[in-house]
Amino acid sequence: MSLNDDIALLSSVPLFADIDQEKLRLIAFGAERRRVSAGQELFREGAPADCAYAVSQGRFRLTRIGVDGRLETVGSVERGTLLSELAMISLVARKLTATAEEESEALRIPRALFHRMLEEYPDVAVLVETRLRNNLQAMIADAASLAPRFG
Repeated sequence: MSLNDDIALLSSVPLFADIDQEKLRLIAFGAERRRVSAGQELFREGAPADCAYAVSQGRFRLTRIGVDGRLETVGSVERGTLLSELAMISLVARKLTATAEEESEALRIPRALFHRMLEEYPDVAVLVETRLRNNLQAMIADAASLAPRFG
């Protein structure tokens, strides 16, 4: 994939959708491409997360260890999905394991690279903050809607 392909990929990620392509060039240029064979893990639940991954090709199965200790499949993701977006902002542990279901590839976006973009482009920081806040509010609303099932 070329630099322009990577910029197009990043533009398709909802968190980056409204960011000018010239600004995304900084991330695309500094991101590392990671190829993953079928059955290989991209990352493991509980591991420290120092980056996010934008899926560029293939498919990843997302799993976690359930309360009963058994492996649960959460879902699958494909091109345009951003995994571990909070890792670009702060120190967190991986909440899931991502395993390639086929030959796959993802762009690794290190926290330091993302912070550099936010420092160089304060307008992007405002956009990202708004997106993350909206995502958090949606997650809280989803959790609240599930509360009656457990109460």
